[in-house]
Amino acid sequence: MDDDDENFSMEVVEPEDAESDMNSDSASDAEDNSAKPKEVYLPGNVLADDEELVCDESAYVMLHQASTGAPCLSFDVIPDELGTGRQAFPMTAYIVAGTQASRTHVNNLIVMKMSNLCKTQEEEEDEELEDDQDDVADREELRKPQMTCALIKHQGCVNRVRARRLGNTVFAASWSELGRVNIWNLSQPLQAVEDSKLLKQYEQQNEARPVFSFGGHQQEGFAVDWSPSAEGVLATGDCRRDIHVWSPLEDGTWKVDQRPLAGHSHSVEDLQWSPNERSVLASCSVDKTIRIWDCRASPQKACMLTCQDAHESDVNVISWNHSEPFIASGGDDGFLHIWDLRQFQSQKPIATFKHHTDHITTVEWSPCEATVLASGGDDDQIALWDLAVEKDTDQAQAQAQNEDELNKLPPQLLFIHQGQKEIKELHWHAQLPGVLLSTAHSGFNIFRTISV
Repeated sequence: MDDDDENFSMEVVEPEDAESDMNSDSASDAEDNSAKPKEVYLPGNVLADDEELVCDESAYVMLHQASTGAPCLSFDVIPDELGTGRQAFPMTAYIVAGTQASRTHVNNLIVMKMSNLCKTQEEEEDEELEDDQDDVADREELRKPQMTCALIKHQGCVNRVRARRLGNTVFAASWSELGRVNIWNLSQPLQAVEDSKLLKQYEQQNEARPVFSFGGHQQEGFAVDWSPSAEGVLATGDCRRDIHVWSPLEDGTWKVDQRPLAGHSHSVEDLQWSPNERSVLASCSVDKTIRIWDCRASPQKACMLTCQDAHESDVNVISWNHSEPFIASGGDDGFLHIWDLRQFQSQKPIATFKHHTDHITTVEWSPCEATVLASGGDDDQIALWDLAVEKDTDQAQAQAQNEDELNKLPPQLLFIHQGQKEIKELHWHAQLPGVLLSTAHSGFNIFRTISV
């Protein structure tokens, strides 16, 4: 195991120290610096040599970052038993992530417990209370976020990982670069992150093996999704073009249909089961199409609907709305499309947004707000959208008179989150309303904005 893989850390993202920029020899220089107005930065703008980006802490309810040494380019939120709709701070979240280390044999799945996730800004306190340095230090120590990790050795880089609670047990499905899909029982690592003694024992005797593996794909892949309505049902897609459907067996293993769903001509990039119909599956591909499948039919006839040329190039990601018949898609062309399945045969999206300036690598609808979704990509930004927002007449008139860059932004764009490099995946936390987690080459962020 590489030392890099054990370098875990988590911290609050702190605002810039305003005083550090004012170590000028003259009072007038300090006054000039303090009087300089703050400007809003938009992705794509070029910073001057004397300019730098500073996080506006007031825009976040919570903002933390974590590092795991080797980058984790895929992760998933682990459903916990702490309840849904949790608003109280400090918060706790569990995730499973997969590393992409430089050497194949040192990769891991990492089960993480992120706890003591406090608000970014402290609550206002009674002005009559006097703070001494010891009180401030004690309070800061109490507010430090904590991260505990339990590792599972993984053969090959983890292309993608998805978690699902089946009964009282949490399982994870991982795609390996070596062409195998593995199913893991996460019970032991989840117990280990709760207790330091158990974690030490786990680390000493960890011989975790997948409970099931499938090597029938002809190539490696990235697409994998658990069905939200048919317990234990899974779909996996590979870079050759094949999609296989898995069904659980009574003995705790799975039966994988060896006949792939026929339709795509190039790599299957993402899969999404319908949140409401047990047999319906959506897929997207490098062949520029989005397909809707009915898995009750034979693999040769399962494709019900196809949107040809859904994007100008590779379709990287799709997300199925939890309560409305909408699918969001993002592609290498930087476009974010919204598709109404009731009008899917028209081959035209009901909404299109061209805000991202590079490949879109991740998109997901909010599980709590039907009109809200998030997208991210290689332009190092995460965009939050609310499709219920419409441009009013007064705003349109103002825009006509003042065509500055802010007025050119779509009114549905709520928020732009930055600070990560090469964003790969984001997920909403279904049990923590408004909380987003994201991973990139530069590490993890977990945050909640004032916008959602």
